[in-house]
Amino acid sequence: RPRHSHKPCGLVFPPDRSIHERPDYVDTRETFGEWEGDLMIFERAQGKMNVASLVERKTRFAVLFRNNGRSTTHLMNRLMGVMEPLPQPARKSITFDRGIEFRNWRKLKPGIGTEAWFRDPQAPWQKGSVENLNKRARRYLPRDAPVATLSNRDMKSICDRLNGTPRKCLGWRTPTEAFREELKKLR
Repeated sequence: RPRHSHKPCGLVFPPDRSIHERPDYVDTRETFGEWEGDLMIFERAQGKMNVASLVERKTRFAVLFRNNGRSTTHLMNRLMGVMEPLPQPARKSITFDRGIEFRNWRKLKPGIGTEAWFRDPQAPWQKGSVENLNKRARRYLPRDAPVATLSNRDMKSICDRLNGTPRKCLGWRTPTEAFREELKKLR
């Protein structure tokens, strides 16, 4: 007998928010400001704490922040607070999975001018950049990590390590270097 039932959660995403309706140029990774987002879940012993992960598709720049739970209101407010300091062209869209924690996605457009897109169910490869980021971040944040004890400084340190690693796909530049170059173009 399966451990988990796969009952629909009642969450309905409008068809115009499907990844299939997302503009084709986002797929090419040639435009800056297109993000992917996800939630890293930890062992039950760590309570409801989790870590939201965001990655900019072109530069592979990563942002991680802690959450006290999976409340969609809290998560979207934190996400908007993290993204708002960026210039609007640096936060055009975010592609999520269909988790219930993202059900308040409608706040993004009026809140910070960011579009939301959703991948198909059971298709993690449709947002492969954030899946790759999560795999890299698990080196520092294994499933049994005591997330509640991590400070904002600890989270920043992990992001700095991830963003300070040269990447072949960026011509051996770091995500931080690539991100800063893109931000300079916006000025």
